[in-house]
Amino acid sequence: MSKEQEIKWLTEIEAHDYPAAESYLKLIYSPERVLVILEGLRQADIVEFKAKDIFRASHLSLLGVSNAHVEKDKKKITKGISLSPLLLVRDPENGKVLIADGYHRLCAIYGFNEDAIIKCKIF
Repeated sequence: MSKEQEIKWLTEIEAHDYPAAESYLKLIYSPERVLVILEGLRQADIVEFKAKDIFRASHLSLLGVSNAHVEKDKKKITKGISLSPLLLVRDPENGKVLIADGYHRLCAIYGFNEDAIIKCKIF
């Protein structure tokens, strides 16, 4: 993909992203804490960070291009289809950011351009 390829974003989080984030967060936090986090994410403004900075803060590995979900999101980018912003959670106790939803989107974008600006909500 060309670095000139524009990445388009939805203006709001897709409705199914919150339940996906909830499912993941319930593995880490108590149900009560998850409710607080989800409400915080719903209230949060959409902000921007560079792809490489989110990866550094998350301490996660980049998924390979052979991942079906990453491939699907790469195709969306090349077709000009808008992506849903990521849902991020600050985890100061562990010194990182959790990607509550959007890991595959982030990997797809990073493979395209590590300096790409990522739209997200963070709590």
